Amino acid sequence: MNQKRELATLGGGCFWCLDAIYRNIPGIINVICGYAGGHKKNPTYQEVCTGNTGHAEVVQITYDPSIISYKEILEIFWKIHDPTTLNRQGADIGTQYRSIILYHDEKQKEIAQQSKLEHQKFFKNPIVTEIVPLKEFYPAEEYHQNFYNKNPNYPYCVYVIEPKLQKIKDFYK
Repeated sequence: MNQKRELATLGGGCFWCLDAIYRNIPGIINVICGYAGGHKKNPTYQEVCTGNTGHAEVVQITYDPSIISYKEILEIFWKIHDPTTLNRQGADIGTQYRSIILYHDEKQKEIAQQSKLEHQKFFKNPIVTEIVPLKEFYPAEEYHQNFYNKNPNYPYCVYVIEPKLQKIKDFYK
């Protein structure tokens, strides 16, 4: 059976959180943690953490558009992080944790811009999410991939990721 595949690239804080959440959504084929939105070629995690590369921690999602749409992927995105905090998600602070949508084509750009406008009504403060074209995506180091499932008892997974997973599970009940 030939499965149609499309890509979405998003950043909303630590990529471990987005990775764990999107892996549990029907229609998601694969999720890769990585770096995008900056100027340094082939950055490492340590380099991105300095804030000097311009990159954000992001996930690149491969999905089947016959099961889940790009718009639905963005619906989840707005629910799993605070898009009104600049360069911060909870205790994670720095430009690498900014809220960002990196579109792959003009259709995604239009959907992202419209989605942002539609979701502003749910937030008291202005949404600061960047919507920019994806220029280059660099996969993160192997130990970052599927981190939650490999390390479910790691404190960050227990105290930060697990509540976000529960929030999504409760929402989709």
